[in-house]
Amino acid sequence: MKLNIKGDISSVIEGLQIIASELDIELSADGYPIQVKQEKDCLSVSNKNNQGEIIFNKPVQFFRALGIWLERFKETNQFHVSEQVQFEMSGVMIDASRNAVPTVSDIKRLLRKMAIMGLDSLMLYTEDTYEVKEHPYFGYMRGRYTAEELRICDEYGYQLGIEMIPCIQTLGHLREAIKWNYASNFKDTDDILLVDEPETYTFLENCIKATSQAFKTKRIHIGMDETFQLGLGKYLEKHGYENHIEIMNRHLQKVVALTEKYGYKPMIWSDMYSPLFAEDSNYRDEDGQIRSDIIDGIPDVELVYWNYYDNKQEVYENSFKHHKELGRKPIFAGGAWTWNGIAPNYGKAVATTEASMRACKKEEIQEVFVTLWGDNGAETPFSTAYPILQLFAEHTYHRDVTAEQINNRFKFCCNGNFEDFMILKYLDETPGVMKDNMNISMTSKVTLYQDILLGLYDENIKGLGLGEHYRNLVPMIEKAKNNNPEWKRLFNFYQQLASVLGVKAELGLQLKAAYDRKDIEKVRSFLTQLDWVKTNVDKLRTLHRDIWLEAYKPFGWEVIDIRYGGVITRIDSVKYRINQWLEGEIDHLEELEEERLLHDGPWEIVDGLIGGNIYHRIVTAGNFSL
Repeated sequence: MKLNIKGDISSVIEGLQIIASELDIELSADGYPIQVKQEKDCLSVSNKNNQGEIIFNKPVQFFRALGIWLERFKETNQFHVSEQVQFEMSGVMIDASRNAVPTVSDIKRLLRKMAIMGLDSLMLYTEDTYEVKEHPYFGYMRGRYTAEELRICDEYGYQLGIEMIPCIQTLGHLREAIKWNYASNFKDTDDILLVDEPETYTFLENCIKATSQAFKTKRIHIGMDETFQLGLGKYLEKHGYENHIEIMNRHLQKVVALTEKYGYKPMIWSDMYSPLFAEDSNYRDEDGQIRSDIIDGIPDVELVYWNYYDNKQEVYENSFKHHKELGRKPIFAGGAWTWNGIAPNYGKAVATTEASMRACKKEEIQEVFVTLWGDNGAETPFSTAYPILQLFAEHTYHRDVTAEQINNRFKFCCNGNFEDFMILKYLDETPGVMKDNMNISMTSKVTLYQDILLGLYDENIKGLGLGEHYRNLVPMIEKAKNNNPEWKRLFNFYQQLASVLGVKAELGLQLKAAYDRKDIEKVRSFLTQLDWVKTNVDKLRTLHRDIWLEAYKPFGWEVIDIRYGGVITRIDSVKYRINQWLEGEIDHLEELEEERLLHDGPWEIVDGLIGGNIYHRIVTAGNFSL
């Protein structure tokens, strides 16, 4: 469609050139006229008397508004739509540290989609995957971004009205960064820096300086979450025991001084201050208030409260009130649940997003973002998060959000059917799993990777009919694939996963049952099935590889290759062992003689949880090197 967009477009003209092809429009003086105005606290689109109008405040809102105008114009030539922006900032954080490092082209794709949705900030979570010239081993062979790559992404986002914010770690979560010998003098534990050590702050200044050379923003996320072992390693040996709050505050003061040196306003994850909030906390005075000396010791940083676990609105409201006790209103981080295993946990993502967004609006939280973590390998493609990004976007522009709004906007912004994507949750939300998979069962991951002869999860899945469940899921995903042609590659991958699990999920149970009966011919029949599984797991691997290399740098894929390879090569050994028994070379199979127990560690067995774990605890009960 040809459009003649005129008026207050100086702040969006560069981005408009980028977004034109995404929206399939041509900018032309003889196109359909749309008058643009930039006004404070206003977002509306209209069309009447063969004239369009867009009124916007922030540049990214123009791109959302343009999309809404095009969407409505296809339906009618008379309309007026206005939206009320709920948050001052609403953005995305994508994990580029756990194997998957999105390419510059994929970051650009994400930025374009965010612009059309109206999401205004993007954090790249980089523990060690950014270039720090003083430390060549920092991010070595991990797909780190060069400074130039980050500048390209930053400029691209700027043109679309999206602020890119560096998101790094300056205390913990640095296992991969400090595993090399260069860091031996300034690490406390395997993944935490040594507080008060001069070399620590030289290292951190180099990291902060590197980000300042790549990003325009004056905001930086400096992490500091989940440092539960702080002060208990080399620090303890050098200085003796000290309360972790005091260590953290002192360290934070020094890091904040470094960020200020480079013109940054820092934010941190707030969880290490959670002990302050308990009603019986030692950090409260006789009146039940958090002690003033504790509050005064917390540096001037913004606190990011993360919670992607609760589906009850009051949980979030109470946490916001606790944060306000510290004299500051928190930033909120929710989650898209791209880290459940191999498939997205849409049930939990939707339930927690709805509850948290209602709470944010009620408590007048002004800044929110949605996280796309990639725990334990980034096996779930980050593109599966787009439906949840859309949900966040609609909550950003509406007090109340309807399913119809989300469906319509996702269809326009991402050329996808929201309900079809939701089918993918049933890869993990299987029989035996509670509604919305709130207890985070990783059914598809544990049944794909678990060993057929060892069957560590067989007792967990016994009697649930998972094979039938996955076989029934195959045509459902195929139908979804046909409804979403632009997403064919993604649905192909998940259709193949369901197909493999339709056979493999219960194969170990069936094999042991036949062996226990000493049904030789039935055991022999599994040899053919094992060949089929081997072939189709390899097909699954290649489908996954295509998705990975389209979106991410190649570094990190070797980990996933090894995991698939483990399934494939173990099938060779399973066949070898079965044939030994069938041919009388051995009189029993020790692996199948073992009684199957519930897999109960380290994850607690709870209702609605079939299984969940990190890879090396799925594939063996033995010693698997980390």
